[in-house]
Amino acid sequence: MSSLLPLDEAQQRLIALASRLPAETLSVHDALGRYLAADLIAKREQPAADMSAMDGYAIRFEDRDGPWTLIGECAAGSPPCRALQAGETARIFTGALLPEGADSVVMQENVAADGATFRLTAEPSPAKGRHVRHKGGDFAQGSVGLSAGSLLNAAALGEAVIAGYGELSVGQQPRVAVVSTGDELVAPGSATLPHQIPASNDVMLSAMLAGLTAETRSLSGIPDDLDILCQRLESAGDCDIIVTIGGASVGDHDLVGPAFRKLGAEIDFYKIAMKPGKPVMAGKLGSTVILALPGNPASAFVAAILLLLPLVRYMAGAARYLPEYQSVPTTETLPANGPRAQFLRAKVDQSGITPFGSQDSAKLSVLAASNALLYRPVHADAADAGEMVPYIAI
Repeated sequence: MSSLLPLDEAQQRLIALASRLPAETLSVHDALGRYLAADLIAKREQPAADMSAMDGYAIRFEDRDGPWTLIGECAAGSPPCRALQAGETARIFTGALLPEGADSVVMQENVAADGATFRLTAEPSPAKGRHVRHKGGDFAQGSVGLSAGSLLNAAALGEAVIAGYGELSVGQQPRVAVVSTGDELVAPGSATLPHQIPASNDVMLSAMLAGLTAETRSLSGIPDDLDILCQRLESAGDCDIIVTIGGASVGDHDLVGPAFRKLGAEIDFYKIAMKPGKPVMAGKLGSTVILALPGNPASAFVAAILLLLPLVRYMAGAARYLPEYQSVPTTETLPANGPRAQFLRAKVDQSGITPFGSQDSAKLSVLAASNALLYRPVHADAADAGEMVPYIAI
């Protein structure tokens, strides 16, 4: 077991094989799911001026007890009405600019009108600046709103727009070829004989890569023939990553390793101290990063979560590309772990995390019912029910 590579070292070595892809400029409408190539520096301050956070009446704080004379109305999207003098107020709406002289807003529920004279019906907060969004209160011009490598989700895109951007510099997405091999595989939906299996893994991996890649090219249905496999691998030489599924062990019909070697690939590592997913191989074929995953569905899935997706995120420019671990109480006692990091398919709910009874890596039903991978570190001690344990949400 000592020849197996620790998982964290395998992750580091895989990333070291890759390079960040160049940046490109996209409209904010097309940048969802991308990673910023440079810090987002605010081009404007937000808000650009003091504005109301409520529908109500703009007043001078020193006149907070009223009564006031109404002199106008301030609507969002319009210039403010004239400056307030002593004893004056202006009707104001949420998002409207405060008139000069005003520094507080009284909620409309606390005010009653008697002609043009307005009086308090309830005591407003005595705090100066009440219900006012102050100039620059969200961010200042020139400040760093989002750092390089940030994921552009919906909220981040909203921030970019409010900071003055219509286009953003983002990392390019890698092109990934997904290659599945084996005489036993048939196309999804096809009738199967007892010795045949529908090709689920390449569909599963392509779905995991959805939105992360510029192109996910599926090269499936490749028979256990070394020359044909070499031809198909060569056809993917324009991709940034080639990921193979199955055929990476050392049996007579496991041809992925021999095919890569025949094509002149440089293999960096083979076999990782983790369960499931031990028979993983990585290296370079020319400038393309190659990653060979196991054929069992759960093994392929776990290896993709831990290795393939981090690789794709790294190349696309992500600052944080490794899986994120959370902690939750285990609902049952967990035995001590051995010399391989273990990732148990599990269910997280309000009661905690519960691993499934069967961890057979061929069982897609267990994987499909899971929403977490319960992580058991190398040589972890036994854990009692209620003890906090780490997991990766899936």
